[in-house]
Amino acid sequence: MSTILDASPQRQTAVDTLKINEIFYSIQGESTYAGQPCIFVRLTGCDLRCTYCDTEYAFYEGNKWSLDAIMEEVAKHPCRLVEVTGGEPLLQKRVHLLMARLADHGYTVLIETSGAHDIGPIDPRVHRIMDLKCPGSGECARNRMENLELLGLRDEVKFVIGSEEDYQWAKAQVLAGLPGWADRVNAILFSPVFGKMTPLDLATRVMADALPRVRMQIQMHKIIWEPNQRGV
Repeated sequence: MSTILDASPQRQTAVDTLKINEIFYSIQGESTYAGQPCIFVRLTGCDLRCTYCDTEYAFYEGNKWSLDAIMEEVAKHPCRLVEVTGGEPLLQKRVHLLMARLADHGYTVLIETSGAHDIGPIDPRVHRIMDLKCPGSGECARNRMENLELLGLRDEVKFVIGSEEDYQWAKAQVLAGLPGWADRVNAILFSPVFGKMTPLDLATRVMADALPRVRMQIQMHKIIWEPNQRGV
């Protein structure tokens, strides 16, 4: 693992920089890419305050990096899978330039984004993993439901579930999306809030309902490493 928190690479200008919280090489812990080595580019900033957030340090911490410097750091690692995450990466508009450059260089690019921002402008080569906020997050009202109609074959929708209310809400969204977005996407992911709903609790519900297209996931990186460890 290589974590970059405080460096401020050179060659930055007002037009080609992003505020970066950290860049690190780890194991992808979620999505259909779980278990694969992955390079993470975590951007600074988020306009949501989910009750279960585990990356509050990314709200403000970070330094400006030029796009060239980011590409150089990514290239140091023996991996062709990159996830752009946050915080909320779509708050920084130049993230679109970064994702396009990564795709141009042959990387498989993922973006993890909330359901609160327009995913339409994202490069079509990028795999969009959209976290649709359940009621227990405290941010359910911020979901931009129009995003669901923009989802395609390479995209994934994640529901982070911490209660029976969250589960029933997520279930209702999936059923309402059939036929429609729930048929089109690559995967629909139900994930338990770490430390709040046990994997067994969620697994029991998923098995009982056997919802079409739904798969359960857990945060693999929190099992491999200490749950609060940064840079993994």
